[in-house]
Amino acid sequence: MSIRLGNSCTNCDNFQNNFCTKHETAVNVQHTCDSFDMKAAIKNEKNCLNCARYESPTCANPQKAAPGMLCSHWAPQATA
Repeated sequence: MSIRLGNSCTNCDNFQNNFCTKHETAVNVQHTCDSFDMKAAIKNEKNCLNCARYESPTCANPQKAAPGMLCSHWAPQATA
């Protein structure tokens, strides 16, 4: 199973402090809508340097892992 950033309100440009500025209502990670607009600050530049498994015991390819490389086990690092 792959894990990806979803179209949830927390990844939307209109999300601020658990509130949707477009729809003027309280929202959280469980919500999304047809007006979803991905935050420009979230990048989907997958590679070893921004993988949570890079240089850790859980890296699937420790002998090959290098900046710029991508594998099917990529795990985004926490953005917080």
